[in-house]
Amino acid sequence: MAELKIITAKHRGFCAGVDRAVEMVEKCLVKYGAPVYVRHEIVHNKFVVSNLEKKGVVFVDSLEELPKNTKQPVIFSAHGVAKRVIQKAKDYNLVYYDAICPLVSKIHKEIIQLENQGYHIIMIGHHNHPEVEGTAGQLNDISKLTLVENVEDVKKLFFPSDQLLAYVTQTTLSVFDTQEIVNEIKIKFPNIVEPKKSDICYATSNRQLSVQDMAKNVDAFFVIGAHNSSNSIRLVETAKRFGCNQSELIENIDDFNYAILGNFKTIGITASASAPEEQLSLFLNKVKELYATEIINQKEDENVSFKIPNFLN
Repeated sequence: MAELKIITAKHRGFCAGVDRAVEMVEKCLVKYGAPVYVRHEIVHNKFVVSNLEKKGVVFVDSLEELPKNTKQPVIFSAHGVAKRVIQKAKDYNLVYYDAICPLVSKIHKEIIQLENQGYHIIMIGHHNHPEVEGTAGQLNDISKLTLVENVEDVKKLFFPSDQLLAYVTQTTLSVFDTQEIVNEIKIKFPNIVEPKKSDICYATSNRQLSVQDMAKNVDAFFVIGAHNSSNSIRLVETAKRFGCNQSELIENIDDFNYAILGNFKTIGITASASAPEEQLSLFLNKVKELYATEIINQKEDENVSFKIPNFLN
């Protein structure tokens, strides 16, 4: 039997923001008992969502779905929510916790300050993504924000010469695509104010750079994640961009066709920032049952953590 070499990504699996959000849900289950309500998916991963549902978490699309006068808590997802959602929770006298990633919260503070200073904000991001909706929802005047998804969107922009401009980005974008968009923005608007530090989070950058390093050395690349997860999709795109056209997203390891691995000598594997390490381990165990394998594990600790609120401990 031919040996299959498997190389795991150096940086992979849950980021600190996802760890914090999931821990907050778990702590609420202990403190309040079931049900605990979560507005939208706490993170974009069906495995995580399914596991929490089994423990008594109920996911809702809006606060209107909660039982009237409930004393059970509702948690807002790691992606962040608009100010109006927080206000509605207060109006309904709900017990609520905001599990927003601190790195997304940083961007919220940035654009509030920029609006107060009279800036029009260009946001690089994806239409209808909950992080974009939550960020835009920090503004008092939504018309002060323009969303762009690509270089072509930037080319269509026009602002008066005296308009104060600044830009921010979604945290889970492609490092490489975003730089192209930023370059175009700075050419067109040379006086634009940019973030002091990239808004793309450390975990997104680390995972993409790990894939970039591996892509040219493997025959196929697999990303454990979700189709509605921006950071998962970006990892597949990164592998293709840097030389591995045979790249695929695995949303459910139980549905994966393991027979195709026989077509390759070397594969790369990673888990996105919203995918638990456990799923990657289960994938590797299944592969070892079917193939003679050599596993090169490159995992490095990122040494980043975010504390949960003290009142949940």
